[in-house]
Amino acid sequence: MSKLWGGRFTKPTDKLVEEFTASIPFDQKLAVEDIYGSLAHVKMLGACGIIPVEDAEQIGAGLRELLAEVKAGQLQFSIQNEDVHMNIEQHLLERIGPVGGKLHTGRSRNDQVALDMHMYLRRETVHIVGLLADLLAVLLAQGDQYLHVIIPGYTHLQRAQPVLLSHHLLAYVGMFSRDAERFQDSLKRIDLLPLGAGALAGTTFPIDRQMVADELGFSRIYENSMDAVSDRDFILEFLAASSILMMHLSRFCEELVLWSSTEFGFVELDDAYSTGSSIMPQKKNPDVAELIRGKTGRVYGDLIGLLTVLKSLPLAYNKDLQEDKEGMFDTVTTVKGSLALFTGMIETLQVKEDNIKRAVSHDFSNATDLADYLVRKGLPFRQAHEVIGKLVLTCIERGIYLADLSLAEYREHSTLFGEDLFEFLDLRHVVDARDVLGGTATVQVRQALDRALERLPQLQAWVEQQLQRLPI
Repeated sequence: MSKLWGGRFTKPTDKLVEEFTASIPFDQKLAVEDIYGSLAHVKMLGACGIIPVEDAEQIGAGLRELLAEVKAGQLQFSIQNEDVHMNIEQHLLERIGPVGGKLHTGRSRNDQVALDMHMYLRRETVHIVGLLADLLAVLLAQGDQYLHVIIPGYTHLQRAQPVLLSHHLLAYVGMFSRDAERFQDSLKRIDLLPLGAGALAGTTFPIDRQMVADELGFSRIYENSMDAVSDRDFILEFLAASSILMMHLSRFCEELVLWSSTEFGFVELDDAYSTGSSIMPQKKNPDVAELIRGKTGRVYGDLIGLLTVLKSLPLAYNKDLQEDKEGMFDTVTTVKGSLALFTGMIETLQVKEDNIKRAVSHDFSNATDLADYLVRKGLPFRQAHEVIGKLVLTCIERGIYLADLSLAEYREHSTLFGEDLFEFLDLRHVVDARDVLGGTATVQVRQALDRALERLPQLQAWVEQQLQRLPI
């Protein structure tokens, strides 16, 4: 089969070169976007009088036939035709004859592939924001359900201060909300039309780029043709936002792995999101959490891979840019799958309240409040810190906790201690004493949950609005 570009060549491409340079094994994922882009392009060619209207209509009809076959999974792709663009064009020529060759008037594969990726990533970015909205809804529902539960808070993975479980969950609500904002903001750079840039310098035909932009639902148009065909910043930004999101998921997964262990025993993962051992019948492994944690690395790799491809790449288009797609596809698949599974895992999570209560009552996480108690009595904080430190050491040596000491024993270390000190040791008092914006007090956490619940419909509405305006 002769190449559609083979006019100046005197011998066929080496078979190994064909296999090495072909992108159809992976860029066939862009077939739907490619056909929609071609439909808008040929409609514009006819409207502008660049090709006869009847030719444009015939080409459009042929493209719509191919679109139906692609959506039905019936269209066959050939490696000899290199990429998705040449495959679609070859099928079109076979269906409607030489008139199909007019489709490529006024465009290049360089601006064509850029268009396909903008359209693909624009849609997938909106879907990912939708999945984040689903996750936020589940986190907030769990936060509402377990508002009464106090868990140990950690620094350096050592018991630090008690916090509400809902406060802990809200920390991730903050992270995932910022992730959604990053993806939303990145859409501004994705929602740019590159078609019309040609190979790198534009085209001699009097095309109407704004018509194509309107047809395909693009908000803006690239103003520089060389930038349009060589820009992959929008993919980098998507990969960066995805890497940060996966990092957040990985942090939470690490905590779920710890919390579901016998040593912690704070939660139990649903059977649907766990696996067993082939040799140890008692095992219930947090494989989903572990695998999401592990897949974070491959998304980081996709980002670093594309950054490396683009490093020192001269303008405008270079074949290196063919390496921009597989990492993008991989990240989309990984992020969407991870979000869907993680959301289900959180939604079905069972909190072991009795285990948590035992854990949080057998530590020294209320020590800071006891130091604050002495400060309120007039003792400088550094001296109060030393007094409580010595009390903690005494308890450790005796195998007891601060609440187990008598008032007399307290007064041996400071005469400022009174009967009211035991109120300050109560965990509910410790938590609710932090009644400042962003604190773990029940009233503050309740208000934070309510604020997040009020914002959630706005995010969900944004997703619906974006999906409605996209042609595919």
